[in-house]
Order: sequence, then structure tokens, then C-alpha cells
Amino acid sequence: MTKWLEENTPKLVLAPSFVIVLIFVYGFIAWTAWVSLTRSRLLPRYEIDGFIQYSRLFESPRWDTAFSNLFVFGFLFIVIAMILGLTLSILLDQNIRTEGAIRTIYLYPMALSMIVTGTAWKWILNPGLGLEATVRGWGFENFTFDWLVNPDMAIYTIVVAAIWQSSGFVMALFLAGLRSVDQEIIKAAQVDGIPTWRVYTAIIIPSMAPIFLSAFIVLSHLAIKSFDLVIALTGGGPGYATDLPATYMYAMAFSRGDIGQAASSAMVMMMVVFTIVVPYLYSELRSKND
Repeated sequence: MTKWLEENTPKLVLAPSFVIVLIFVYGFIAWTAWVSLTRSRLLPRYEIDGFIQYSRLFESPRWDTAFSNLFVFGFLFIVIAMILGLTLSILLDQNIRTEGAIRTIYLYPMALSMIVTGTAWKWILNPGLGLEATVRGWGFENFTFDWLVNPDMAIYTIVVAAIWQSSGFVMALFLAGLRSVDQEIIKAAQVDGIPTWRVYTAIIIPSMAPIFLSAFIVLSHLAIKSFDLVIALTGGGPGYATDLPATYMYAMAFSRGDIGQAASSAMVMMMVVFTIVVPYLYSELRSKND
């Protein structure tokens, strides 16, 4: 008995966690996939009825807006956050005295919840309370900054808030990558008279390709699952101008009582995640096997 316990203790310890994950993660994914193929409304129904929910989904103007917003928000958020994070990391890599304090300041927004970030930026961008009111109080009566209430510009307020919160984290990733580059190669390039900007663009940054990929995966994940930031900052409005797939799914499930639509939108979101994560995992496994 003692020998059996010694051999199987790791399995016994991991078994409860494995069962919980199997049921409450993969089990509910399977349940959502099933419900997305039914005519479920307020309550789930389990008679398979084909892809009618997906047809309704892709015919919905609100879903078109939400999905388009995801690409606009995701592209701008990922690109700007990576550029800003790389720039900040390069500046901090110059061995400045106050590096610790500056790094803390840049990283601090990441410690805040999305709800806090959204609420703070809602105050800042509110035309009657924030930036516009402050500048007008300085005497510039014609100054306007109404992005928060402008349906054509409101999605960019989400981009601004998300970049503010996440660029410090990206900076930390890139800074760690910069510190891991072989210094002998850099010194040799400097001895050869290669300009500093050329050292970064031709040697350092290309060697950080895995860091770029990791940052891209993390930021893509944040963009796809963005919900609380949108709810706190714009509530999905004006109208549904700043809807994202996550807020659309929530509205269908809890406001409209349309579980089938919520399930189908959730499955589409999962497919988007898979298209990003699966190639990354494949490349990682392939590199390890090689």
C-alpha cells in the first residue's frame, strides 16, 4: 500500500484539479458549442437545429459593428502598444539613474483593474468634466474633444485607455529581452563604428523576435476578451458604436435573453483565439523538437 501511494501520489494530487478543469472549462465549452446549434432563447433548448444562430449572428448589424470594432481596436492597440513599449524599453536601457522609479511609474497602470482604468478615463474624456472642460477653463472657449460621445470616434477612446494600461507591461517584456542580448556582439559592433541606431535595428531588435511574438499573443488575448474596460468607459455606446464581441455576447445573454446568440458569438470569439494561439503553440513545439 505504501509503495502504491508513493507511485501514485502525484496523480492523486492532480486528479481533483484535472477533473475540475475538465468539467468547468472543457465541459462548458462543449455545452456552449451545443447550445449554439439550437434555437435557445431565454432558456437553453437541446434539440439541434443546424447553424441558424450563426446565420442570425452574421446578419446582425450590431455584430458587424462589434466584429469590425474588434479589428480596429485590436490593430491599433497592438501596434501602438508594441511601438510605445519598445521605445520606452530602449530609453530605459541606457542605464539612467532613475530607471527604477521610471519603470515603476510605467508599470503602475498594469496593476490597476480595467474597471478603474475605464472609470478614470471616462472622467478625463468627459466633455463636461475632463479635458475639454479644463482647456476651456483656461480660456480656449472653442476647444472641443468629444470623442467619448461621438459615435465615429468613441472606439478610439477604448484604444487610448487600453494602450495607457498595457504599454508598461510590453515595455517590461522588451526591457527583459534587451538585457538578455549578448553584450559582446553589441560591443564588437560599436568597435566597428556601427551607429547605435543601426545596432538596434540590425542586431538587437531582430534577435528579439520571440519577445515580439509573446507580446503579440498577450495583447491579442487582451484585445479579444476586452469587456470591463468597454463597460466602464463607454458602456458600449453611444448606441452600440463601441460594442466588441465580448460586450455583444454579454448583452445577448443577460440583457436580451438570447442564449443561442450569446453562445454562437462566444464560439466565434473562441475561433478567433484559436487562429492566433494555435500557430504560436505549433511554432513553439516545433522549435523545441528541432
